[in-house]
Amino acid sequence: MHQADRQQGLHKGGAGELRSLSSHQPALIMVTGIMAAGKSTIARLLAQRFARGVHIEADVLQQMIVSGGVWVSQPGELDGEAAQQLHLRLKNMCLLGRSFFEAGFTVVLDDIIVGGRWRHLQEELHGLPFSLVVLAPHVDVVVQQRDMNRSKDPQGHAWAAYLDQALRTTMAGIGFWIDTS
Repeated sequence: MHQADRQQGLHKGGAGELRSLSSHQPALIMVTGIMAAGKSTIARLLAQRFARGVHIEADVLQQMIVSGGVWVSQPGELDGEAAQQLHLRLKNMCLLGRSFFEAGFTVVLDDIIVGGRWRHLQEELHGLPFSLVVLAPHVDVVVQQRDMNRSKDPQGHAWAAYLDQALRTTMAGIGFWIDTS
């Protein structure tokens, strides 16, 4: 990632913008982190704090594909149909977010954003001010205390380690980071 992109991300996702969320102006907030970091729970709770709040969960959009869906199955760089569907999911999440935001709602989006997905997110939300919140628990906490007790299928240590490494290397210095361990 280029330094200019990092600086733009800091501007768009810095803590200064999070402080302005107490106003009654609509806002767009992207909550990201590795699986089981608490994205959906925190995003929903955050959206509920606003008089007009919306939570858009990317996993729900993925589940809308009732046949022909290709879910990411192995840690690593994506390609093919799985990558295309993941990009489509991000695009539709942002389209919904944009629509609600333009109607005066504060929108909290949640998805795993690492690597090239950060650029895709910026492209999809181009022209809109948004904040980025990164939930960054320790991998061992995710695997031992969360993944085993979740209703969703556990993804295991390989996924947690891969996503944590990708998050910390490709998103370093971007957004407002919170250790949710």
